[in-house]
Amino acid sequence: GVEVGPQPQGVARADILDKMRKIVKHGLDFVQLFNEGKEFPPCTIEVFKIMEKVDYPRNKNDEITAIIHPKLQDQDWQPLNNGDPLFLTLDGEVIPYQGNCTVYPTFINEAAYYEKKQAFVKTEKIKLSAKHLSSSVS
Repeated sequence: GVEVGPQPQGVARADILDKMRKIVKHGLDFVQLFNEGKEFPPCTIEVFKIMEKVDYPRNKNDEITAIIHPKLQDQDWQPLNNGDPLFLTLDGEVIPYQGNCTVYPTFINEAAYYEKKQAFVKTEKIKLSAKHLSSSVS
């Protein structure tokens, strides 16, 4: 499956649709070339590995007590460092990120995840290496 975003639920955005079409086309081109016997050299790619889901701050009644900080909103896949603004309480207090490493949040403030108690997902950037790849078809 391919998921391209972010975009609000029930909204069709031309820019996101265009990105999705390009990704699917590249995937299909790869499959065709692989099936035709093309050989691919070793390569390395940066990817984002999910670390954990992060919930909104809540009170004893399980009610959300802070919202995503404006500086974090719409910053999916951007680095979040220790001390950066994370949440903003309804009283205007900034709750900073407290972590021992840089993370890359995604699915920030997605409406579909409120009921799942997920403010965002913390990811880490890692590198994956692939060896030489070729089809066994000659």
